[in-house]
Amino acid sequence: MRTLYVRIVATFVGIAFVSGIIGLLLTGVYYQERMKSESETKAWEMAQSIRELYERGMQSSLDEYLTAVATLGFQIYAVDERLEGKTFGRAFKHGALEDSVIRLVLDGGVFHRMEEENGRVRLFALFENNVRNTVGVPVRTPEGGYAVFVRPDLEAQIGEVRIVSAVLIGLTFLASLVLIAVLSRYIVKPLNVLKEATRRIARGDFNVELEKSRSRKDEIGDLAEHFALMADSIGRLDRMRRDFVANVSHEFQTPLTSMQGLAKAMTDKQTTPEQTEQYLGIIERESRRLSSLSRQLLKLASLDRDDVRLQTESFRLDEQIREALITLEWQWSEKELNLELELPETFVTADAHLLHEVWMNLLSNGIRFCEPGDTIAVSVRAEQGKQVAVDIRDTGCGIPEEELPLIFDRFHKADKSRSRSSEDGGSGLGLSIAGKIVALHGGTIDVQSELGRGTTFTVRLPQL
Repeated sequence: MRTLYVRIVATFVGIAFVSGIIGLLLTGVYYQERMKSESETKAWEMAQSIRELYERGMQSSLDEYLTAVATLGFQIYAVDERLEGKTFGRAFKHGALEDSVIRLVLDGGVFHRMEEENGRVRLFALFENNVRNTVGVPVRTPEGGYAVFVRPDLEAQIGEVRIVSAVLIGLTFLASLVLIAVLSRYIVKPLNVLKEATRRIARGDFNVELEKSRSRKDEIGDLAEHFALMADSIGRLDRMRRDFVANVSHEFQTPLTSMQGLAKAMTDKQTTPEQTEQYLGIIERESRRLSSLSRQLLKLASLDRDDVRLQTESFRLDEQIREALITLEWQWSEKELNLELELPETFVTADAHLLHEVWMNLLSNGIRFCEPGDTIAVSVRAEQGKQVAVDIRDTGCGIPEEELPLIFDRFHKADKSRSRSSEDGGSGLGLSIAGKIVALHGGTIDVQSELGRGTTFTVRLPQL
């Protein structure tokens, strides 16, 4: 299987190779369009100058003159009237001239095949060491006419430049390959770290360290940052799951053990009629509490589904809160609590059944933690942005500051002194259910509390 590192290196090498080919082709086009005619003109002028300089002076033989010219960086092929040719300077590697071409030049014509050769091979024809890739001119000497074919000896004129350019291009390409291999590893390394972190998470280890990757200021750094947040969230969810299972087991096991013990005592005839009646009362209360806990767990499970659909309708919120207070009347009247209500006529569009549970949970919580003679205050007010706010305030014992961020966690109980099996103790699920319902409505629920002075819950709902 090809790794990401191999893919990146192969991709970069392919890019470098293809870029070189494209650059070469574009350079050939540029030469053909912009430099070819200029190069041909210079070659023609050079051949004309060689002929004119000789014919003006004729102070030496043609062989001596052409030998001297060849040392300046030219390749020359001279043919006399007997069609005997001689090369001056570096020899031509290949190619041959037809007799008709030589006769044409001897008769005073000119030969200019560089254009034809270059048109066929384009850029590389400029460097082709072919006798046909020359400019031919007639030269008159005391011994008779000659056909002289000339081309620049590029190896002699720019040979060092060609070597340096080739070395430069070759070393640049090799250096590019080395840098690609090194830098690709730098790119892939944090991804390998993320891969290993993923394996650890799959094994249940959520304590992943990604500090080096997270310190990067690029997309990989962002990926590592989001990955770390995801791992932390998954870790917290896993801890919540384990705690949830442990809490549910404890919530059920404790009363069930008690009920089994009481039932066994009665079955074994070890109780008096008074004790039997007392034990039956305890069993009835505990079974009722377990039934309530089961209903709350089912409610949470239904609210946690992704396909929850609210059965919305328009209704009077103030009337719904009054109904909840009437339902709980026996609780607050038993403690002789004072009620302070400010419930103006207010319409909302929401799921009435679910919102009723919110008020029941919040009000019953306030009543539970109040002492006889304390106050429960409920007010409804409209806020900016088409929101309605409901404040439920009690003057009870309050919640410790360190407990406030946790009160909406499932099975969390701020008052740990209360027994789980006591009749007055809650299940620790009510606020979780209330928070979930409010969130499903697109609202928020906030809490402010001061130990010993009371607690205020504020529910904000969109007033559609």
